[in-house]
Amino acid sequence: MNESPNPKKLTFRRFENGESMWNWDDLQEKIFTADKSHKCPTYIHRAPPCQAGCPSGHDIRGWLAIARGQDKAPDGRPWQAYAFDRMVEANPFPSVMGRVCPAPCEDGCNRNEVDDFVGINAVEQYVGDWAIDNGLALPKPEAETGKKVAVIGGGPAGLAAAGFLRRKGHAVTLFEAHDRLGGMMRFGIPGYRTPRDRLDAEIDRIIATGIEVRLNTRVGTDVSLETLEADFDAIFWALGAQKGRPLPVPGNDAEGCITGIEFLDAFNQGWVFSTAPRVVVVGGGDTSIDVASVARRLGHITKRAEKDRAGSETMGFEAHDVAGTMAREGVKATLTSLFPMAKMTAAEREREDALREGVDIRDSVMPLEVISEGGRVTGLRMCACDMKGMVPMPREGTEFVIECDMIVSAIGQMGDLAEGLARLDGGRGFIAVDGVYRVKGTEKHFAGGDIVKPHLLTTAIGHGRIASEVIDHFLDGEMPEKRPKIDVHHFRLLEELQQRHLEPEAYDHLQKRGTSEADFAIHNWDDRSSSHVVPHTDLFKGHFSYDPREHRAEIHVEAENVIGNFQERIQGLTEEQAQHEGKRCMSCGLCFECDACVIYCPQTAISRVPKKERAIGRYVETDYAKCVGCHICKDVCPTGFIQMGLGE
Repeated sequence: MNESPNPKKLTFRRFENGESMWNWDDLQEKIFTADKSHKCPTYIHRAPPCQAGCPSGHDIRGWLAIARGQDKAPDGRPWQAYAFDRMVEANPFPSVMGRVCPAPCEDGCNRNEVDDFVGINAVEQYVGDWAIDNGLALPKPEAETGKKVAVIGGGPAGLAAAGFLRRKGHAVTLFEAHDRLGGMMRFGIPGYRTPRDRLDAEIDRIIATGIEVRLNTRVGTDVSLETLEADFDAIFWALGAQKGRPLPVPGNDAEGCITGIEFLDAFNQGWVFSTAPRVVVVGGGDTSIDVASVARRLGHITKRAEKDRAGSETMGFEAHDVAGTMAREGVKATLTSLFPMAKMTAAEREREDALREGVDIRDSVMPLEVISEGGRVTGLRMCACDMKGMVPMPREGTEFVIECDMIVSAIGQMGDLAEGLARLDGGRGFIAVDGVYRVKGTEKHFAGGDIVKPHLLTTAIGHGRIASEVIDHFLDGEMPEKRPKIDVHHFRLLEELQQRHLEPEAYDHLQKRGTSEADFAIHNWDDRSSSHVVPHTDLFKGHFSYDPREHRAEIHVEAENVIGNFQERIQGLTEEQAQHEGKRCMSCGLCFECDACVIYCPQTAISRVPKKERAIGRYVETDYAKCVGCHICKDVCPTGFIQMGLGE
């Protein structure tokens, strides 16, 4: 194989020049035994690593197959609409998540072993935006079950659970303490990262399925726990982690020392118009980047016009709109991290943007003490440190002070169970759940999202999806004891065949030898996707040549232009770019119809399924009367779909 034009990203080569797979001493034995075995090709469906690593459980391989044109809608809809339907089976926020998810799916993508990961996030954003621009709706329930479910919290976990429960036909009432839905997507992330028109469209689409919403309602005070238990058949708690963790150092109660959650919540609700001249943000994750970047954009007000004085915010302007009318100076924002720059949990792109926008990032340092004068913050004493696991170890003789007017602690979140909810507290303000998301010690209470364990937005969405399935079984009187090992939305061949009217015939329950010729069985198909992930070593990566990834265009804001700039930075892909990324997907664990096995089978034992009978996952078949078990088909299968199993 020729080397790629990019010397840093070579395509896969099984051997280096001069190497061989053969040991010449036993070559004769290999020649005599290679033409037959007691194993025949079997078609093993396994989960791709992108899907297994997606906290929300996307069928990523499925909608990338739609993008590349392999899987076409049975009813002739545009591919974007078909891909959207596949996406929202697991995640109803493709537009938002395509922008802000740190994409662990891309980290695990097997294409990294060839050249570069598939731009999964970018395709998700493209399809999500297309769906909004073309007014696509979510399906409404086919029938009502008569069951009522209360969902507490209108953030990603609560909205996802509410949408999926409604889709199953249950009556859902959503309780939210704020005056708007969205949770951390709205109140924890600035609008230039999650455009509010996109967020509102995806929330409205969920509510339009028939969900009752009660805003400005705090469960525990406005509505009692006992009332919920009396009025609803099941309750899902998605309260989020509403409290930030204060700095664990002396002096953290000084005026001007706040948490990142407080800062971003106040900003996103339109209460913050400027910030202090010198801000130190302690963290290293995406939240700390958001705090520092927002502080740089807000700037520090030095002069206010009369019309901008207190009270003008009641006119309904967003904070950044009001901030743009004020005379202001730049803020000196310093972000500190315990970890070295390369090991910070914030996404690399976010770190690079923050540096470009003028944020001073100091890594491998730890806070020691908040310094104050007259009760107000004047500085933060720090020192250099080394990490021993997750524990910072201070370096002697490295102490220094960063002078500042505000310190923002962005080191994590805590649960905050309000008055009247104490009996749900599983410790430190969080709710403890079992393996199927039922609140421990209760019968009809379930929970998910940050109130269980703070993590990513997409993780909260996954909790909502899984909990909705559990609650649905619970309401049917069939409470599951455990969940699958790989708990995501899997491709189901029977569903694919049914939508194309190709389902197997009814089984007559008479004992037969072999099923390869039977119409009631799917030809030699084994679904292991709920327990097995296909590794890159099972793929014939030599099939894939160098193919550079499509990059989304980004608007880079320089430090001197950052004040008042709240323009979205990420620009979406074009349709052609999205389709190209779909073609780069290696379809790990499922046939993508390359014909390699048909071409290379020396016995012509493998052939295509007749065209009128084809579907995704049902493209080739094996004549076992011809197969000698030479395993060439397995060797040349690019996706790892063909494995060798016992046969005759």
